[in-house]
Amino acid sequence: MTRKYKRVLLKLSGEILAGNERFGLGYAAINSICAEIASVAQAEIEIAMVVGGGNFIRGAQAVDQGMDRVQADNMGMLATVINALALQDALERIGMPTRVQTAIESRTIAEPFIRRRALRHLEKGRIVIFAAGVGSPYFSTDTAAALRASEIKADCLLKATKVNGIYRKDPKLFPDAERLPSVSYMEALQMQLGVMDAAAFSLCMENKMPIVVFNMLEAGSLKKLLVDGAEIGSTVSD
Repeated sequence: MTRKYKRVLLKLSGEILAGNERFGLGYAAINSICAEIASVAQAEIEIAMVVGGGNFIRGAQAVDQGMDRVQADNMGMLATVINALALQDALERIGMPTRVQTAIESRTIAEPFIRRRALRHLEKGRIVIFAAGVGSPYFSTDTAAALRASEIKADCLLKATKVNGIYRKDPKLFPDAERLPSVSYMEALQMQLGVMDAAAFSLCMENKMPIVVFNMLEAGSLKKLLVDGAEIGSTVSD
């Protein structure tokens, strides 16, 4: 069987890392996610990740409470570093070599983001976790994921969510919501899909980076998608 993807970038939200906890780190969830990532990496698929920080701080909510936007975004970037280190620890405890690269200088705990070094790590079979977004306020971690996926020439950007793909309506509120197996970049922008922001969709469209939206909480979904070649979730492409 020919696999579609040799190198992927996986975008994980902070909320997924919280698991059953409403705040902070859900260690059972992190261990489960990392075990699945390891099973894919062992199948010789190169994996990079971008992680969010919403399990510690939501920038928009902080701004609503009167916090300065730049300060809130800076705090959010630091939260992603905490999450990246937690993922690194969980992966390395199960024998997976992992490197964390940050877009803001954190030299005592992680490497700075250097594209060529990241590519070398991937070629050597190491999992690379990109933290701190793009290193600047006003840009989401979804945009960071689109940027890093393009920079490392990934075959696909995988957007891990809590639902199996893209729907016309919220499937949690509307049981009859229709899942869309595939949409174009322009359709995603016109429909104002909440799964990623417009800047991320636009960047992927510009660089012809396909996006697969899938349910990371469904056991074995990542392996089904990348190793077994199953058609799950929804794809955004040309």
